[in-house]
Amino acid sequence: MAATEKYEIVVGLEVHAQLLTASKAYNTDPTSFGEDPNAYVGLVTLALPGTLPKANTKVVDYALRMGLAIGSTITRYNFYDRKNYFYPDLPKGYQITQDKTPICRGGFIDIALKDGTEKRIGVTRIHMEEDAGKSLHLPGAPETLIDLNRAGTPLIEIVSEPDMRSAEEAYAYLVEVHRLVRYLGICDGNMEEGSLRCDANISVRPRGQAAFGKKVEVKNMNSFRNVARAIERETARQIELLEAGQEIVSETRMFDGGTGDTYSLRSKESLNDYRYFPEPDLQPVIVDDARLERVRAELPALPKELFALFTTEHGLSAYDAGVLIEERETAEYYLAVTKLTPQYKAAANWITGPLKALQNSTARSLHELGLSAEHLAELIGLIEGGKVSFSVASQRLLPVLVETGEPPMQAAVRLNLIMDQDSAGLAPIIAEIMGRYPDKVAEYKAGKKGLLGLFVGEVMKATKGKANPKEANRLVTEALEA
Repeated sequence: MAATEKYEIVVGLEVHAQLLTASKAYNTDPTSFGEDPNAYVGLVTLALPGTLPKANTKVVDYALRMGLAIGSTITRYNFYDRKNYFYPDLPKGYQITQDKTPICRGGFIDIALKDGTEKRIGVTRIHMEEDAGKSLHLPGAPETLIDLNRAGTPLIEIVSEPDMRSAEEAYAYLVEVHRLVRYLGICDGNMEEGSLRCDANISVRPRGQAAFGKKVEVKNMNSFRNVARAIERETARQIELLEAGQEIVSETRMFDGGTGDTYSLRSKESLNDYRYFPEPDLQPVIVDDARLERVRAELPALPKELFALFTTEHGLSAYDAGVLIEERETAEYYLAVTKLTPQYKAAANWITGPLKALQNSTARSLHELGLSAEHLAELIGLIEGGKVSFSVASQRLLPVLVETGEPPMQAAVRLNLIMDQDSAGLAPIIAEIMGRYPDKVAEYKAGKKGLLGLFVGEVMKATKGKANPKEANRLVTEALEA
């Protein structure tokens, strides 16, 4: 048996989601990203004598959104705690967080794996806290630079149960968390900018053993792929140690994206004494029924329920539904279109096909393209009604609609794209084309039926796409079979 098959991996993830509030967690400093270093560092952020924090109520609402979305039990009486530790980019010398009363307890996130199976990952808790600043290490420079703009930015920390058994499961879980926070409008999910960060707790144990192995925490992973890479590398490292008869040290390690390796940062054999105690300068937060119901009423339709709607009532394939729910904007646009037309499959095809291609080629979002749901529904109606062909609509009409905002019918008339329904007018065109390709006609009559497409294509070219493709196909077939 290979060494890797002798062991089972156990993974839990701690995801920090930076919340999309305009101001920081406990003061009015802005939270803008990309400003000059230390531009947004107020007196409260620095905890100067005489300053007092004040809780940002939007942070509470955003934490409740996440908890309700994953079926958590909501803590009705919340108080804040101080977590004391020294770090250069923690200006107060402590972090305001939650220890004994996380605002959300329990819950779950369902993930889908590549083989089509699903798995439920438990969530231990979600708590509110503030971010630290950022340490900068310039290449070749011995100094560490500190940017405190991020200090005090509100976060929720989503702590999973140790339910994941592979890098693939961890990847899928993180993708689902990323999608959820974006659907809920509480975090932009940008891992490259640090607004969504992930620490992985990894251990291995012999298969069949109930007790967990020694846990190692891996930090500094700024993409879904790097999370999977770090887990795979750390698993291999731990197995190598066990196979060599060596002990695994419980520690915090960093992941190097360049080398794909992990390296030791600090030992965790002795737990840090954070000296938690209740934050004396902030009042407890009581979540009453009215607040909870208000937040619940504000929740959007979530990916799981949309997937069920699209694959059942709308009859879409699992693949099409999966593409549509990747982004909330796409799913809501599809819903808006299908309120105006019963052509569910056609709407999905347009959004995942021509519109997606146009988004990619122009680097614009669906919103930025500016094609209204009403205009897409009308365009689908023109095709279904035989007014324009799909190819003409997608290749010639769509770019015009995006640039001008014209109603589809008006633009089609102006550009002379309405299909010619006069079957009699096609007869001389078909005769001329058949006369131009006598050898191909003979081949068709000899059994090479695939040549039908050549003749239909020539008809469409001759009519500049205005011939009805179905009618052209019928008439060409009749002429060739005569």
